[in-house]
Amino acid sequence: MLKVENISFSYHKNKPVLNDFNFTLQQGEHLCVMGESGCGKSTLLKIIYGLMDLNKGKIFWKDTQILGPEHFLVPGFKNFKYVAQDFDLMPYISVSENIKKFLSRFYPEESELRTQELLDVIEMKAFADIKVKNLSGGQKQRVAIARALAKEPQLLLLDEPFGQIDNFKKNSLRRRLFSYLKKKNIACIIATHDKDDALSFADQLIIIKDNKILENNNPKEIYRHPKEKYIAALFDDVNEIIINNKTVLFYPHQIKVVEKSETKATVLNTYFKGSYWLIEAGFNEQKVFFNHSSNLVEGSIINLHFL
Repeated sequence: MLKVENISFSYHKNKPVLNDFNFTLQQGEHLCVMGESGCGKSTLLKIIYGLMDLNKGKIFWKDTQILGPEHFLVPGFKNFKYVAQDFDLMPYISVSENIKKFLSRFYPEESELRTQELLDVIEMKAFADIKVKNLSGGQKQRVAIARALAKEPQLLLLDEPFGQIDNFKKNSLRRRLFSYLKKKNIACIIATHDKDDALSFADQLIIIKDNKILENNNPKEIYRHPKEKYIAALFDDVNEIIINNKTVLFYPHQIKVVEKSETKATVLNTYFKGSYWLIEAGFNEQKVFFNHSSNLVEGSIINLHFL
């Protein structure tokens, strides 16, 4: 449904932000865009929504070309909704009124039912009558998502959608939101730093590096077989280890302590992570980080096995 064809964009001459991007997205699919800060994730969302003019290339939704502000007095493609990091809510009216703002006043009962449905999705029914100015940043972020969903867009663009939401709310909201989007067959593109957005909920993952698409694949495949350290480091601590003159990447869970091994290491530091310990050890003038079920004594000699 969405076709991004060979697009390039730059804010300044000779300083490209996006360079020769190509990808497609089907109706109801969820795409996650990852990369280090400043790589162009937010810019990509703004361009797809129609807030910026391309230097090169074209973007289509079905058979309609998406054009920027050079062509429209009020930019922004009508079938999409974009939730930016600044939310752009109306502070002096209530949460419910912010959501209803985009619903028809001619059908008040339907608008109320729709509003209650979305309040349930973002888990904010108790705050329905609270003015937005009195909400926390995380609560405002949830209201912005609900407001964007009010008229059921065909594509939802989310820029760091859970960045200000507490962890205990974030996990529940993520499950509710992405389940709702799948149920309604709404496509979604998420720009994020959070690996859980990609690994648990994305159908497709794009990784940006040096203004280009470095990877475009199923997130499970990218996670299991990262092409380079930059990719693996987006998901977890990563060990870049030289074994038999070959550089190999290992996540912490892929290194185990065993009774016997040719690989001897010395425990340097330990870090409590709740359900496990992250152990820092040294061997052959290299450092490795691995997960372990219990704490280890600093200075002790251990045997390691690489899975």
